[in-house]
Amino acid sequence: MKKIIIPFFCAVLFSIPATAQKKEAASISTEASKSKLTPKEIVDNYFKALGGKDKLEAVKSTVTDNILTVQGMEITMTTKKLGNKFKSVQSLMGKQMIQLFDGEKGYFDQMGTKVDIPADKIADLKKGKPVEALAFDAANFQNATVEKLDGKDYNVLSSDKGKFYFDAATGLLYKTIAGEGNVTIKSYMTVDGIQFPAEVDAEGGGQKVNIKTTKLVINSGVTDADFK
Repeated sequence: MKKIIIPFFCAVLFSIPATAQKKEAASISTEASKSKLTPKEIVDNYFKALGGKDKLEAVKSTVTDNILTVQGMEITMTTKKLGNKFKSVQSLMGKQMIQLFDGEKGYFDQMGTKVDIPADKIADLKKGKPVEALAFDAANFQNATVEKLDGKDYNVLSSDKGKFYFDAATGLLYKTIAGEGNVTIKSYMTVDGIQFPAEVDAEGGGQKVNIKTTKLVINSGVTDADFK
């Protein structure tokens, strides 16, 4: 079951700004100084770097094809999102694994064995959006700092939900550190004028996974029937 949970864990990580983590966020040992930017300016710059908040909010659905590499294995995954609903189908050695959330409830189906999504995750998943970046709300962050990672400056927003590192030069989110685990966005891709993560390294629950996006379609190919 552990290998199957990884993509769901990644989905939770991307929506962390909207969640209330129970664990303390991990920390990176580095010197920090106060940022010249306010949390609102950092979040606004992030939305602008992605393509603009209006464009992000105009995304009602997505279909994403990914290749996940974990413990030397490659898993193909197709994820459909519509509002806060999602369905992820993963294929490994001819077997399919499904994760589904219909807006109210959901399950994991590992080759015919169904397990309900834990009740303590439901409230967070109900806040989900096709573009996870929109979960960021500057009001959740009281201050901003500047930290260096690998010789580069990052504007950092911190709260009880985690630490979020934004590239000071591009405005884009680079790293997330929170109770669920860590995510590093290695590159972005542009689809219809909007930037989405193209390659991501994620770590949580003692496992590491590399996620590469091979195709992403906006506002097409998804209906409510996909989540029945």
